[in-house]
Amino acid sequence: MEFKPETRLTRREGLIGLAAALAAGSGARAAGSAPVVTILGDSITAGLGLPAADALPAQLSAALARIGSPAQVRGAAVSGDTTADALARVDFSVQGDTRLCLVALGGNDLLQGVEPRAVAANLTAIVRRLKARRIAVVLAGMRAPAGIGSAYAREFNAIYAQVAKAEAVRFYPFLLEGVAADPRLNQADSIHPNAAGVKIIAWKLAPVLARALKAGR
Repeated sequence: MEFKPETRLTRREGLIGLAAALAAGSGARAAGSAPVVTILGDSITAGLGLPAADALPAQLSAALARIGSPAQVRGAAVSGDTTADALARVDFSVQGDTRLCLVALGGNDLLQGVEPRAVAANLTAIVRRLKARRIAVVLAGMRAPAGIGSAYAREFNAIYAQVAKAEAVRFYPFLLEGVAADPRLNQADSIHPNAAGVKIIAWKLAPVLARALKAGR
């Protein structure tokens, strides 16, 4: 997530750079290499404020290796993205060699007060596009903070499980489980995990993704 508004040029440059990096990486991989896991997300999974070695793609790759399920974890996150933004780019951000996609979005929708029904529709469309390409999906949930309004929070918090059930994909209830609201595990903005927080997220996610990879073989 990102509090600072992004300019159109910044987003365009970021997407161009992302596409170029993915294309370059795709050409370098040899057949029979470790499966590719792509993280479709926003600044939380991109590692805003952290060096690349401490961001979720690197930490998740290390966690998967430690539990005996090595994978190439590829980041496809753009800071500031809403679910609508991610839907607009999912077809090129998630490359065709991806075996499993972790969809981790919704924080910026929360900050902007997007209607939960619209968020659910966007997530559903993202999941369906990935499934149509025979890419397995793990949907990670996001939770509204208590002070955002009880009615909105209840509706928002429920959409992830509903989408996962309707689309028959694996569900991880809360991306920031064990990390959210803990000042020891977050940066000064109280939103983005610090390096210690990312390690916890990776360690908790790794078994879920490992099971999904095994099931997809």
